[in-house]
Amino acid sequence: MTSLLAYITWDVAPEIVKIGPLTLRWYGLLFMSGFVLGTFVLSHIYRSERVSPQWVDVITIYMLVGTIVGARLGHCLFYDPGYYLAHPLDILKIWEGGLASHGATLGILLAVWLFSRNNKFDYLWTLDRIVIVVALGGALIRLGNLFNSEIFGHETTVPWAFKFVRDTEHLVNGVAVPRHPTQIYESLFCVFLLVLLYLMWNRTKEKTPRGQLFGLFVVLLFTFRFLVEFLKEDQSDFESGMVLNMGQILSIPLIFMGLWVLLRAGKWPNNPFGFAPRDLEARAAAEQAQKMVKSK
Repeated sequence: MTSLLAYITWDVAPEIVKIGPLTLRWYGLLFMSGFVLGTFVLSHIYRSERVSPQWVDVITIYMLVGTIVGARLGHCLFYDPGYYLAHPLDILKIWEGGLASHGATLGILLAVWLFSRNNKFDYLWTLDRIVIVVALGGALIRLGNLFNSEIFGHETTVPWAFKFVRDTEHLVNGVAVPRHPTQIYESLFCVFLLVLLYLMWNRTKEKTPRGQLFGLFVVLLFTFRFLVEFLKEDQSDFESGMVLNMGQILSIPLIFMGLWVLLRAGKWPNNPFGFAPRDLEARAAAEQAQKMVKSK
C-alpha cells in the first residue's frame, strides 16, 4: 500500500476537445486565461491610481505580441539555433510547440518599453505594475506545462512525485518513473510572487518606489528558476554534461539586472515614484459628454 501512495500517476490528456481540424488544449486555454484575468487585475490597479483602464486594452496587445514572439524566438535561438537557422520558416510553426520563458521576458521588456514610449508612461512605473500580472500568467502557463506532461524533474522518491505516463521520451527501461513535478513548484512560486507583489503595491500604490516591484520580481523569479533547474531534466540534448544548463545561464544576467534596479529603487531624485497619465476622471468626463451629445 505504501508504494501505491508514493507517487501520483499523471495521465491527463493535453487536449480538452477536438472538433475537426480544431483542437482546444489545456495549455492554450491557460495561456490565454493569464491575459484575460490579467486585464481585470491591471484595470483595478490602474483605477486605484487614477489611470484610465482603457490603457489596459492597449498594453495587453503589446504584451500578447511581445510574449508570443519573444518566447518563440527565445526557444528557437537559445535551445536549437542550428536547426532553426537552417530552417527559418519553421520558426513560424508555433503550433508544434516550443516557447521559452527567458525569451518571453525579453519580449515583454521590449513590448512594455514600446508601450511606455508611445503613450507617455514611465517605463519602470509600467513594469512595476505589469509584473503582478506576469506572475499570474506564469502560474497558469506552468500549469499548462503540467497538462502537456513536459518540463518536469528528475526521478525522485518524494511522496508527491508524478509519473508522467504520456511522456515516452524519458522512460527508464521502458517504464515511466516518479519525477519531481517542477511545473507545480514553479506555478506555486508564481502565486507567491503574485500575492507578495500585490500586497506591496497595495500598501504604497502611487508612492511605490520606482523599480522596486520589478527589481524584486526579477531577482526572486530567476533565482528560484536557477535553483529549480537543478531538479529538472535537460530541455535539449546539448545541455547534457553542462555544469549549468541553458535556463540557469540565461537567468544569471537577469538576476544581476534585477539587483541593480532593486538597489536603485526610488533613488532617482527627480522621479522617485515614476509617472503615468492620471486621466481617469478626464476620460470619464469625456465619455459622459459624448453620451449626452448622442442623447440629444
